[in-house]
Amino acid sequence: MEGENHTILVEFFLKGLSGHPRLELLFFVLIFIMYVVILLGNGTLILISILDPHLHTPMYFFLGNLSFLDICYTTTSIPSTLVSFLSERKTISLSGCAVQMFLGLAMGTTECVLLGMMAFDRYVAICNPLRYPIIMSKDAYVPMAAGSWIIGAVNSAVQTVFVVQLPFCRNNIINHFTCEILAVMKLACADISDNEFIMLVATTLFILTPLLLIIVSYTLIIVSIFKISSSEGRSKASSTCSAHLTVVIIFYGTILFMYMKPKSKETLNSDDLDATDKIISMFYGVMTPTMNPLIYSLRNKDVKEAVKHLLNRSFFSK
Repeated sequence: MEGENHTILVEFFLKGLSGHPRLELLFFVLIFIMYVVILLGNGTLILISILDPHLHTPMYFFLGNLSFLDICYTTTSIPSTLVSFLSERKTISLSGCAVQMFLGLAMGTTECVLLGMMAFDRYVAICNPLRYPIIMSKDAYVPMAAGSWIIGAVNSAVQTVFVVQLPFCRNNIINHFTCEILAVMKLACADISDNEFIMLVATTLFILTPLLLIIVSYTLIIVSIFKISSSEGRSKASSTCSAHLTVVIIFYGTILFMYMKPKSKETLNSDDLDATDKIISMFYGVMTPTMNPLIYSLRNKDVKEAVKHLLNRSFFSK
């Protein structure tokens, strides 16, 4: 019986919204539209940050990285989710699940660290404008962006390796749209306290620490803005930060709401997530990358001008 209970699993079943077929069709249409917006919007931001000489600054270099990150992050999960909505077969191989876990966690970690780097960049730009070209030189901001990617990859590799080594029993139903690492860990028929400790350390280092850097940076920025005498100067300073701050609030706000909202006794005593939890999870994974280019386009004068210039150049070249 012991050998039978520890059968080696070769695939997992992604439950998603399989109990709500009408919602599956609705979400297929919505997610497909949002994915197109993600590709077009973030692709445009990457293009203008490369082609427009006025945007060859640390802030837009970070923004280009963020846009590329959002494309990569959503591409690791959305296409497979769309296929599962239309297919009766909602399974994924163990190796495919490991790859999806690694990519999803790597992109999520990288985004947290990158948002912290962007907050530091805005702090230096507003609180130390005269030293900004020295502090945020190319020798500084390129390694900062590269470091964000490396941290995400290393953190994800360590956690994924530890999860893949766990023994899995007969229960192969992942109550999620994708192979989310915590959902997979819960299926293991072994003590996962070591994995949970590693995840706690990683969360503290790579999610809460960047959040603390963001809070400190924007606290100092707000204090600095209030010290500016002219209303025009205050408006200009705040406008350079508003887009990034909006993205941070949406990104971290959704994470905190998803993981810290109170659960009912029924939910706590059951492995079954309700539809609301899954919709929130989808919002975190899809809506934020969809809104990022819209926020930066609507709230940033330089980006709007660059987009207009790109469109005019494309139009006249025809």
